[in-house]
Amino acid sequence: MLLDPYNPKWEEDFKLIKVTLNEALLGCSFTIEHVGSTAVPELVAKPIIDVDVVYYSPTNFNEIRSRLEQIGYYHNGNQGIVGREVFKRKELSKHKVLDHISHHLYVCSENSEELQKHILFRDYLRKNPRSREQYAKMKLKIATEANQQKKRY
Repeated sequence: MLLDPYNPKWEEDFKLIKVTLNEALLGCSFTIEHVGSTAVPELVAKPIIDVDVVYYSPTNFNEIRSRLEQIGYYHNGNQGIVGREVFKRKELSKHKVLDHISHHLYVCSENSEELQKHILFRDYLRKNPRSREQYAKMKLKIATEANQQKKRY
């Protein structure tokens, strides 16, 4: 099944990732946000934790990138979405948290339009049960139409 019912473990998984990133980025100026469907209680989701690392000046990005590379990530560009830099795990990494919790890691400037979309949508769905329910129905319908195939979804 492509989508899972909401699982409170997702919040715990996010916290483990956040602690690990906080340690790696110690001394940098940043915040970490849990975004995406796993950040919304009672919402169905692909069981992948979406994480935004938010930086406050352009010079912070280079330091953050360097520190992430030291713990087994590589920078994969913005993948066509301006304002959201993608970081992926290197295949040879064997980190006890980062390689055992499925996640997407993005690094965004505090002024990024993409970051604002992530935060606004997450917060809106958290506060609006009816919209959250409608969104869940739409996600389930699309997953069915995609025949539960991740790439088609």
